[in-house]
Amino acid sequence: MSTTWLRARLNRLRRRIARVLLFRMLFGESSDGSLLPFTRISAASCIEHEERLTLADHVYIGPFNFIEASGGITLEEGVQVTSHVSIVTHSSHRAMRLLGRKYAQGTEERAGWVTGPVHIGAYSFIGPHVLIEAGTRLGRGTLVRAGCVVRGQFPDFAVLDGRPAQVVGDSRQRDEVLLQRHPELRAHYDAWAGRQRT
Repeated sequence: MSTTWLRARLNRLRRRIARVLLFRMLFGESSDGSLLPFTRISAASCIEHEERLTLADHVYIGPFNFIEASGGITLEEGVQVTSHVSIVTHSSHRAMRLLGRKYAQGTEERAGWVTGPVHIGAYSFIGPHVLIEAGTRLGRGTLVRAGCVVRGQFPDFAVLDGRPAQVVGDSRQRDEVLLQRHPELRAHYDAWAGRQRT
């Protein structure tokens, strides 16, 4: 048996173990004392200040995300955070430049410090490689396209694209096309989206 063959088998075994331990999604979480049987969070995502992260049920947080919740983050029912997404509730780069070495001393002075909670409305979708910055509020049914940099307040059903993100559409338009093909799903959709039409 060659060492190359053995190494290949060992690498394959290592990948399988990592997939089961780190990347396999399991149903069941809790948030603010509530059990969330249909929420899934990948073990391969990093969540800082998890006690400030408020989740509803049916939330999906995929692998390789960074969620910094010191300022408070709320993800309503059905939110999907795909992969390689960063959601941050503070930014210290300006304060660090202004304060220099004094910044590391934990001074009370916060000149240049940016902070604010993040709120993502029900059944919103956050595409890969998105940055959501402090103080952002997304309405329900929002679709954030891959690669966006999102800061600010956005209405329900917005389709966001760009760096900085801007509203480029209404997610109900595509939903309506699908609902015409699948009218049996209308009641499920209306249960969270309401009866508003485009």
